[in-house]
Amino acid sequence: MPTESQRVLVLNSTDIKLLLPMRECIEVMSNALADLTRGEFLQPLRMVVRPPEARGVMAMMPAYRQGPRSAYGLKAICFFYGNAAFNKDAHQGCVLLSSGETGELLAIMNATAITAIRTAAVSGLATRLLSRKDAHDLAIVGSGGQARMHLRAFSEVRQIKRARVVSLNPDHPKQLADEMRDELPFPVEPMTSVEDALKDADLIVTATNAREPVIRRDWIADGAHVTGIGTYSPESREIDSATMAAARIFVDRRESALNEAGDFILPLKEGLLTNDSIVGEIGEVLLGQVSGRISNEEITLFKSLGLAIEDLACAEYLYQKATREGVGTWIPFE
Repeated sequence: MPTESQRVLVLNSTDIKLLLPMRECIEVMSNALADLTRGEFLQPLRMVVRPPEARGVMAMMPAYRQGPRSAYGLKAICFFYGNAAFNKDAHQGCVLLSSGETGELLAIMNATAITAIRTAAVSGLATRLLSRKDAHDLAIVGSGGQARMHLRAFSEVRQIKRARVVSLNPDHPKQLADEMRDELPFPVEPMTSVEDALKDADLIVTATNAREPVIRRDWIADGAHVTGIGTYSPESREIDSATMAAARIFVDRRESALNEAGDFILPLKEGLLTNDSIVGEIGEVLLGQVSGRISNEEITLFKSLGLAIEDLACAEYLYQKATREGVGTWIPFE
């Protein structure tokens, strides 16, 4: 908590990667999503600023934790998908952590690092809950930072024996495979065809900035678990309507999916889905309020939008751990 002489903790990306390993983040996300279902968080929908002439957009994502350890969190993040040309992440911004008792700012944290880790951690958590226990063949559509993070996250929750990566840019999967060769206990195979990459895969991730579907139902094996993370706009989608209609659908938060997820909203408008097509939230599965996978043959699908409460939970965890371990930089802030 802030002292009489207020100071603010600053955590850069190096600090966050040190303090928030994937295995720990998966458990932090598990607790946060369960707490969301218990009603311990308040979270409005994100606000997105989309200037028509700008090269990117800004999203504001606030959240509040209620109760004896109350806290405010705010992520202000820009999405600039052209940043790959500058060798920069598409996500740029900060996460602010403030005291729920006094409103004083406690910490400023690199949002790029938090977003990268927690997004994959939530996918890993959903995969642990929804995929077949023997699932081991992973296919990732997309070869950016989230592809790397999902390789790490999925290796924490399933015994991956094979991973295939495919991208619109044919050079990127090979680069990713070369980078990850010595880090992972399984091979990463670069592919040039999405259909070939998905053949017989029982774990599928879409991590692109596509506006139109990049996967089709007839490419997906029965019994697969699909994770869609790349789109957050009502007008964009990575997953085709036939796959959405065939799958048992889970989300991080219903309200967010019904307002922001083009993967769900577009087939809903086509009459292929109803609001009740969302079986449940991950927090409801964690608390036993909703059943997850109910057969080995069904396709399960997790549509992730990323939630402000996930950023807040990470910020709380990082603040406490950094304070204990003496990591980060404290600056006067009065």
